[in-house]
Amino acid sequence: MADHHFRPVASGLAAVQGLKATGLACGIKTTGKLDLALVVTDRPATVAATFTTNRVQAAPVQLSRRHLRGGRLAAIVLNSGNANACTGARGFQDAEATAAEVAEALGCPLRQVFVASTGVIGRPLPMANIRAGIREAATQLSRRGARLAAQAILTTDSRPKEAGVSFDLAGRRVTVAGFCKGAGMIAPRMATMLAVIATDATLSSRLLHRAIKTAVAESFNRITVDGDTSTNDTVLCFATAAANAPAIAAGTGAFRTFQAALTHTCRSLARMIALDGEGATKLAAVRLCGARSAAEAARAARTVAESPLVKTTLYGEDMNWGRIMAALGRSGAGFDPETVDIAVDGLPVVRRGLSLGPAAEARANRRLRQREFALEIDLGAGRGEAEIWTTDLTEEYVRINAGYRT
Repeated sequence: MADHHFRPVASGLAAVQGLKATGLACGIKTTGKLDLALVVTDRPATVAATFTTNRVQAAPVQLSRRHLRGGRLAAIVLNSGNANACTGARGFQDAEATAAEVAEALGCPLRQVFVASTGVIGRPLPMANIRAGIREAATQLSRRGARLAAQAILTTDSRPKEAGVSFDLAGRRVTVAGFCKGAGMIAPRMATMLAVIATDATLSSRLLHRAIKTAVAESFNRITVDGDTSTNDTVLCFATAAANAPAIAAGTGAFRTFQAALTHTCRSLARMIALDGEGATKLAAVRLCGARSAAEAARAARTVAESPLVKTTLYGEDMNWGRIMAALGRSGAGFDPETVDIAVDGLPVVRRGLSLGPAAEARANRRLRQREFALEIDLGAGRGEAEIWTTDLTEEYVRINAGYRT
């Protein structure tokens, strides 16, 4: 990334020109915490998005998919504390009513309003609260309000998650930045979370879709906390064109730089989600190489990363490598068990399928005490490789999710 001369931005989405935002409490959460966010563009922006691949899809996902066909965004409204999922016809009507309230408050076309929700599944939205919240939010919009918006979408997260970078394009400063939420129900196939990412660059919806699809594949789709994929996954990306830089075209150096900036931002946000995994005390990068193909590498790495036995091994700081071997064996990847090497942060533990002994395992155990480390696996079967970020599994994760609705 250093080759692109990126500059980190500390203010997240607020650094992007051409938008305003806010976040407030409208009474969805009984705690009184912020639970409604509104992000608005100064003029219609090009938009792209990726959504959950779960067959059970929340009403806001269905509505935003429909509005995405228009290729323009004027606003996105997000709520936390209620997923508006598995709520039937009423749920879709409520999502439409939410978008309509925003459109009326802002004077923009309904089809340019996107909706996202996160929280408890199966409960109707408190629409009176949401309507009042939208009307209030429309009067409080500001550039600095993006920080409040980042807070208003949190559920079991311990902190807001914001990231971004800027770079020079034809003498203009261009920024890519965003915020996201996610701590549990994380096993993205898109992304089990919500993210709003914006740029003040100029590019078409088609090209933006290509860029966000690539960035998501390299970031949000490479993290897992608990193996569960949500009903509400949404990564929304829009371009305001407010930097007044030349339009970015496919196949150019400008596009390659933009792609790198977008991927870098998404990876930063994804890493924050993994670090904030519910109850997690450790972040492990499962780096797998030597698979017959990239697809098999990803399958094997994800099986290891999502294994409850591997995750409890990480929590216990005991390099019980047999659990890794067992996970690899059931992953569906083709390999010879006698060619597998396993290491922790470069310290070999297993070579050609056999333990290197108690001393090697003891050294590895000391590495497992760190907040972050890498599990390095070589299947010895080919050139395919993949990396998945995972967390440990703790008693705190069980406590959080056992009492999530109470």
